[in-house]
Amino acid sequence: MASQEIEALAGALARLPGLGPRSARRAVLWLIKRRETALDQLVGALQVVRDALVECDACGNVDTTNPCGICADPRRDARAICVVEEVADLWALDRARLFTGRYHVLGGRLSALEGVRPEDLAIGRLLDRVAAGGIDEVVLAMNATLEGQTTAHYIAERLEALPVRVTQLAHGLPVGGELDYLDEGTLAQALRARRPIS
Repeated sequence: MASQEIEALAGALARLPGLGPRSARRAVLWLIKRRETALDQLVGALQVVRDALVECDACGNVDTTNPCGICADPRRDARAICVVEEVADLWALDRARLFTGRYHVLGGRLSALEGVRPEDLAIGRLLDRVAAGGIDEVVLAMNATLEGQTTAHYIAERLEALPVRVTQLAHGLPVGGELDYLDEGTLAQALRARRPIS
């Protein structure tokens, strides 16, 4: 049996996504064995991030600077905004390095069941950014769920009055996917979005 403090650390780590109680205990043991190097380094990094963490006023990203590194980067195309539900979606898209514009984090998605309304999300801030001018394209990168698509449709309707091109991420067959293993919704979307072979 470990002390209450060590159990508390394991319990805190077990609440992280992807870590259960056993994995958390293994991580704690690893940190204890390397307390002079890894444990001190982890504690220091956590304290620095805790003290410096801010939400970007422009896009809603979480960073240690405001504006965030993406919004402050002059190499980014300021005329294109990619709208995502959560910060995790922004990080996933940016990690791919395929979108060179800027982002806008909604902070969730519309959901009647969960009571999430348009005013609960950063949709108004998005409309203000586009209305201010200088934006040519808004890419709606919502998740392919009913709520995500409802959110994308709502935003597209609100942007109709503004002089901006609204696009959406394509849905369909994943690279390397086999037809036999795909659900009917994915297959239907892939068929609807089919294009000629050039």
